[in-house]
Formats: sequence, structure tokens, C-alpha cells
Amino acid sequence: MTDTAEALQRAEEAGLDLVLIVPNANPPVAKIVDLGKLKYESQKKAAAARKKQKTVEIKEIKMRPNIDTHDYEVKMKAMRRFFDEGDKVKVTLRFRGREMAHQNLGMELLQKVKGDTETIAKVEAEPKLEGRQMMMVLAPR
Repeated sequence: MTDTAEALQRAEEAGLDLVLIVPNANPPVAKIVDLGKLKYESQKKAAAARKKQKTVEIKEIKMRPNIDTHDYEVKMKAMRRFFDEGDKVKVTLRFRGREMAHQNLGMELLQKVKGDTETIAKVEAEPKLEGRQMMMVLAPR
């Protein structure tokens, strides 16, 4: 079918539509199909693709520089669960009052978190101080 008029006539006889599939090709590729059905099927495919995709969320874990060992382990367990779900984790360390004088303790704590999670996560943003809080972002491997 090289003639457009002939193709249109055949489509009309069949009670269907002539749809351009690849308009940029030489010669252009067209199909005789039901346009409504074609649109419906493409919508269904797009919906299925949206349903399958996983949105990566950033979960936040907040800590203090003088966190207790048990509290630390509870936070680490939550972090592992977030990594298993495929989410990124933002570790925030908040300094209050005179804790600002001991920023090295905060850096040591974040280095400990980094060391404990290095098998399951990689550091996406190194620890940095912003105002009264220190932040680090980890992503699952």
C-alpha cells in the first residue's frame, strides 16, 4: 500500500481508522486499526508501567551527639529496614546548647554510622555542618 488514497479507502471499507505509526520513516508506516482501541491499550500499558515503578523516598533519622547505645541500635535497625525497602536515608545530628563546642563527637558518631552501614549502603553526601545540625545522606547499594 503505497498510495494514501488507496489506504484510506481500505480503512473506510473495513470500518476502521488509518493510523500513522512511524511518520518519520521513508516511506511512512501506517496501520489500519481501531483508533479508540489503540489509545485504550496504550493508556493501559502506561498505567501498568507507573504501577511497577518504585519511587525512592528520603527517610530521615534524627540523632543527638550523646546518643545511648541501645537508642543507636534501634535507629540502625530502622535504617536497615529503610535500605531494604530501597529508600535513601538522611542522618541528621542536632546540636543543642553547649554541644556545639564538641562537634568532633558528632563527626565521630556519623563516621560510626558510615562504618556500620558500609556493607548495605554507600555515602551519597558526606557529613557536613549546617547551622546547629550535621547531615549525611546514605543510599542503598
